[in-house]
Amino acid sequence: MSSIDHQTPMRAALDEARQALAAGEFPVGCVITTGKGLIVARGARKNSRDGGEIDHAEVVAARLLLADPDGGPDPAELIVYATMEPCLMCFSTLILNGFRTIVYAYEDVMGGGTGLDLQALPPLYAAMDVTVVGGVCRSESLVLFQRFFREDPHGYWRDSLLARYTLAQEI
Repeated sequence: MSSIDHQTPMRAALDEARQALAAGEFPVGCVITTGKGLIVARGARKNSRDGGEIDHAEVVAARLLLADPDGGPDPAELIVYATMEPCLMCFSTLILNGFRTIVYAYEDVMGGGTGLDLQALPPLYAAMDVTVVGGVCRSESLVLFQRFFREDPHGYWRDSLLARYTLAQEI
């Protein structure tokens, strides 16, 4: 997988995150690509202001892809790019739906799920072979999260570990 260009699709995910931020949402974007980099689905965070913790960018993108009435491509052959490490909900959703390669930009020190030890879980999960790559375009993603936490008038996750950690990072 080292020969794959992860930066170009991650920049597309960053575009989704910028659109989310412009709409007043938590700046997480996601694109799903073929192994050759063709984008087959996009998503951005939605409803973060309404107490909604379901419409995460990864779930939005996966729903669009999986809703294809023709079946679409095999998720195991696709790559998920997210501007923030998928949380436990998103990571589980992705792997249960067959995605096996996940690339993220910025680590989620508060709720990141990609470090989950699948081998320690029941057989359904223990048998899964998942590849996770972190830190792709990290600084570009960090800029968006710092901007969000500095400028958000609604205070979404304002006093959280994630906000404190993010604001303490140097670019």
